Amino acid sequence: INFLKYHTNSILGGFFMNTKKVFVGAAAVLSLSALTLAGCGNNSSKEGSDSSTQKASLPIAYNNKKASVKGGTLKIGMVSDSAFKGIFATELSEDNYDAEVGQFALQSLFNYDDDYKFVKGGAADISFNDKDKTATIKINKKVKWSNGKPLTSKDVEFAYEIIANPKASGIRYTDSLKNIKGMEEYHEGKADTISGIEMKDEHTVVLHFKQMTPGMLTSGSGYIWESAEPYEYLKDVPFDKIESCDQVRKNPVTFGPYKFNKIVSGESAEFVPNPYYWGKKPSLDKITIQTVSSATAGAALKSKKYDIMFDEPRSVYGDNKKPKGYTMVGKPELSYSYMGFKVGKFDSKKGINVENKNAKMNNKSLRQAMAYAMNVQQVSDKFGYGLNTRATSLIPGVFKEYKNTELKGFPQDVDKANKLLDKAGYKKGKDGYRKTPDGKKLTINVAAMSGSANQEAIMKNYIQCWKKVGLRCKLTSGRLLDFNNFYDKVQADSKDIDVFFGAWSLSSEPSPADLYSEAAPFNLTRFVSKKNTQYLKNIDSQKAITDHKWRVKQFKEWQAWMNEQAYVVPLQDYYDSVPVKNNVKGFTEQTSKSYTLWENVSLTK
Repeated sequence: INFLKYHTNSILGGFFMNTKKVFVGAAAVLSLSALTLAGCGNNSSKEGSDSSTQKASLPIAYNNKKASVKGGTLKIGMVSDSAFKGIFATELSEDNYDAEVGQFALQSLFNYDDDYKFVKGGAADISFNDKDKTATIKINKKVKWSNGKPLTSKDVEFAYEIIANPKASGIRYTDSLKNIKGMEEYHEGKADTISGIEMKDEHTVVLHFKQMTPGMLTSGSGYIWESAEPYEYLKDVPFDKIESCDQVRKNPVTFGPYKFNKIVSGESAEFVPNPYYWGKKPSLDKITIQTVSSATAGAALKSKKYDIMFDEPRSVYGDNKKPKGYTMVGKPELSYSYMGFKVGKFDSKKGINVENKNAKMNNKSLRQAMAYAMNVQQVSDKFGYGLNTRATSLIPGVFKEYKNTELKGFPQDVDKANKLLDKAGYKKGKDGYRKTPDGKKLTINVAAMSGSANQEAIMKNYIQCWKKVGLRCKLTSGRLLDFNNFYDKVQADSKDIDVFFGAWSLSSEPSPADLYSEAAPFNLTRFVSKKNTQYLKNIDSQKAITDHKWRVKQFKEWQAWMNEQAYVVPLQDYYDSVPVKNNVKGFTEQTSKSYTLWENVSLTK
């Protein structure tokens, strides 16, 4: 099932690359005009073991050779059936909608090449010393915030303090950042500052690590925070109020090519050029971005209401692959969707996930059976329009070197699902539904996001698949949940969620530590395993720096182990498609050009 059509990290100009992983919305959920899938029709349904194939092949950029006009307003539509939260501080924001809205103003510190390796030319440059276990950040002295104040070392340190301060949300405080000396002491209130962050002067910061890791040279590793926050602007706001304060929600101060000019909460935002921008002066007079319902997205394209549309629904792409007056650009996405099984809770006081061995879903056979009962490939093949691939592991295909291509994932196999359940003691009662191994009624609560008029039909399809193997499943709250409500409940480990469908927008460094470690708040299933911990440590170890083949081997073994445990079941990999009106110039999804993308986008006649 498709829960996303999010805008890729490359387009976000690095803004959320540094956040490691962010929730993906349901705005462009696969639209099914009629759900006529045969895969759940009988008990012997079986799909082929090969994953579905992406057929889309779109140009990575739109080359408009016409001369640019001076100024103009670029109008962008962002497909979403939920209001965006409007948290414009990367240390506190959790989802991709805020990233998309803020990308024109919120620039990351560092530039990177097509392989996401750090290169010079950003608001700051970074270099590493493996022997000393340090990273040195040199801030470009020309960089100023949109209020005219200079970007300083304190602004870099302040971002780390927001992440680690226990009074803030803590959503970004992970094992990766604990690698900086003094982070844990600061988080636990044992120190007033982070000892491993050394401000040598106004424009130089030295980070001191416990160990060096192979991903540090790459944007999105999670070990380096790639944003800064304006300390002078926010210093009087208590840490527990930063997320809700006007300085973050209504009047953000930024150092990107544009600055916020107007925000209509949850609905739209308007940007004008930042007069203090350190780079090339942007071409446009104004950029507007507005939410568009999935039901009206197709009509908006046909009427040419927007110059660019983010999160175009799969159904709109399928119905209108070549919209008149637009060029479609695209590339494989750094993302995947998944089905997760709740097996514990997050202990906010200890900052760790705590698994409940007696949890309803803490039975490997039950989890595997649910995965094998689903007709994911059939849904993908019929309604993905060449943009989807059935995922076979928790490393998407875009990471070719690290992907374990020998894995088949969970192709539908109803016979196998039934055998797993029978062997595990989930016997059927007279009503045809299975009971727990100790003979009690089994009802599985499934949480899923709304996203299109037909999303309910999609979920009914899967509920029927599970019914065919004797599993009684029902939607949490009896309905689909809106994006914000869904993740609020999932993060809070709500008692009425046993299984949930989600999606991740990934960073460009494939390490899964910030999603699945014991201390990761994003480990939403709450599973904990010594073997998993060891795999994650191996992947990011110092040995992995010098022995790349060994690191790749750890990645591939981890994927196989995760499939076997099935705490998180991979569903879909994706291909991005973006409609770009033919009067837009300079738009590209090329990674190495994403950092300066918006300063180069203009309009033609």
